[in-house]
Amino acid sequence: MYVILLRFSANKANAPEHMAAHREWIKKGVDEGVFLLVGSIRSGQGGAILSTDSSLEALESRVNEDPFVRYDIVKAEIVDIDPNIVSPELALLTN
Repeated sequence: MYVILLRFSANKANAPEHMAAHREWIKKGVDEGVFLLVGSIRSGQGGAILSTDSSLEALESRVNEDPFVRYDIVKAEIVDIDPNIVSPELALLTN
């Protein structure tokens, strides 16, 4: 399981120019079942994505296709998480 942190860079002001393409990239990830949850980091710092069912290499490639990453609007960090304790409501994430 991975958490992808997309933190705004100094080029944050260029976000509106690429927002439609960024949203399409997110939709594709959700539609393909790679992204399970997508949301904003509170206080306007960027976004976060919960992802599973992908190799790190495939996920890095996908993240590099994000227009926000390509145009340096965000800096991406992928955190690999090995769940040890999971509530019953989220057990599907460990399969």
